[in-house]
Amino acid sequence: MNSPRPPVVVARQLTKYFGEKRVVDGLCFDIRQGEFVGILGPNGAGKTTTLRMLVGNTPPGSGELSVLGYAIPVEGRTMRARIGVVPQQDNLDIDFTVVENLRIYGGYFGLAERALKVRIPWLLELAALTDKAHARIGQLSGGMKRRLSIARALINEPELLVLDEPTTGLDPQVRHNIWNMLRQLQNEGLTIILTTHYMEEAERLCGRIILMDRGRILADSSPQVLIRDHIEPHVLEVHGANAENWRRSLVRLEGQRCERVGESIFHYGDDLETLVRSLDSWEGVHYVYRRANLEDVFLKLTGRDLHDA
Repeated sequence: MNSPRPPVVVARQLTKYFGEKRVVDGLCFDIRQGEFVGILGPNGAGKTTTLRMLVGNTPPGSGELSVLGYAIPVEGRTMRARIGVVPQQDNLDIDFTVVENLRIYGGYFGLAERALKVRIPWLLELAALTDKAHARIGQLSGGMKRRLSIARALINEPELLVLDEPTTGLDPQVRHNIWNMLRQLQNEGLTIILTTHYMEEAERLCGRIILMDRGRILADSSPQVLIRDHIEPHVLEVHGANAENWRRSLVRLEGQRCERVGESIFHYGDDLETLVRSLDSWEGVHYVYRRANLEDVFLKLTGRDLHDA
């Protein structure tokens, strides 16, 4: 029988105030070696503040936190030498080339030139930037800069990689390139934590989701289990000028649930084919019939849309 993997992060009653506002409220969770964990929630949920505490950039207001066995914030400096961090905003040095950014950052960790000569080519290949090694930062696209930021965070061969909304503002193809890069790192056994408000990103990448809102954890499990345990399997989204009139015309069916968010109506159930057929005779309505996802879980738990919350 395999023994459980050791914890990389242990948080107990983690709380943080900014002035009178409690932005992180009593978080308790463990993250084990090799996990790919997504912290999912809307803007203002407390995701970034939680990450800032995890990487030692801001001290917890109260509670206990350890990362790689180091107590935070007391042993934060020692811990930071063993992790990689990709912030929301790129902070690459625009005065240097791609390879110079990697070499200089490696120097911050005291890496010898011999080690860098091995590490840097591998990172350039991982980030698909080998042909841009001597390009200056201003010559790179947004996606290239993001891949370089991730590569730079890996220069010290970290045991934990932490990314704060790594694909925000990137187009879909670039986002997929970043996902492929992160999947490769996970396959090599790296522990990864990322924050995101992209439902699809969380579902595709993460083996486990911590769903947050207003500083608290709403749910914590795999994407599949969250959807199975919290939501019906099928969703009918109805929009348009006549959507509300259509809803009022319905006879309530057992085993179905209805939510309204703004001008949209969401029906949930095991089988919604009857409702779908009823829409054919209505003008001024548009609909999407699909399987449930993490955004539906968030809507059920909070009554609000993930992106508009």
